[in-house]
Amino acid sequence: MNLDHLRYFVKLAETRHYTNAARQLCISQPSLSHAIRQLEEELGLPLFEKTGRNTALTRWGEEFLSCVTGALNTLDAGVEAMQRTARGEGLIRLGFLRALGTRYIPRMAARYLAEHPDLGVRFSFHSDRTHALLEGLSARQYDLVFCSRPSPEQKLTAVPVIRQELVLIVPRSHPLAGRGSVDLAQAAGYPFIAFSEPGLREVVDGMFAAVGAAPNITCETEEDQVIAGLVAQGFGISVVPRMALLEKLEVSVLTIKNPASLREIYLVQDESVWLAPAARKFRDYLLGQGTEDLP
Repeated sequence: MNLDHLRYFVKLAETRHYTNAARQLCISQPSLSHAIRQLEEELGLPLFEKTGRNTALTRWGEEFLSCVTGALNTLDAGVEAMQRTARGEGLIRLGFLRALGTRYIPRMAARYLAEHPDLGVRFSFHSDRTHALLEGLSARQYDLVFCSRPSPEQKLTAVPVIRQELVLIVPRSHPLAGRGSVDLAQAAGYPFIAFSEPGLREVVDGMFAAVGAAPNITCETEEDQVIAGLVAQGFGISVVPRMALLEKLEVSVLTIKNPASLREIYLVQDESVWLAPAARKFRDYLLGQGTEDLP
């Protein structure tokens, strides 16, 4: 069924006059008559009947008008929504490490909205660990995620956007507690609390390997805040991101002077999936800000 013919039908139903309808549609009256005749032949029922010089809907025409009007309104709304999306409006779905949820992500989203008030952008926010975030990205639950570097096998595009200092934390009664900084090799012999999932685990393992040592892992867990709590209670020592929580716990925070102790957090996307213009513009905005140090 010809979409133009349906729009002609609605216009003729509004005006009830072939000449007026044809003029408003910017087509000839014979073209309008031919279109309506084709529509009636396709349906097998008359839609209009003559009433003097004007035209009136038949009872079947009235019924069909209700259906066509609803369908065209739905179609027009869909077209408008797609056009808004193409202009850069719509929802941007972000996944990120929990540590980024207090400052970096809220600040960047708020700054972007303030600088682009006319874009009609909305955000959804979800925090999790690196492994779960990358799974969510692959499942198309997120447009962009901020996490540790994905493995090459995942074939994702990752650009560093944040640097975060890693520190050694020990109980305040620990032999290393009085030092302001340490070589990581000095921590190798002590009971060590490790991250149980990829991401920071791989980073910390790589730091020990760089000094020719291996951590004496006695327990593992997922969250850096949980690790900090365990260290405070004497379960061992660990390497974690520098975070405000450490100031509130019974731990000593030691700078790692060897090896390099900066961890990078990446903006990750799946380039095999088409990125909506709203998310693409936000990504480009973030990349234009350069790499930021996370306090």
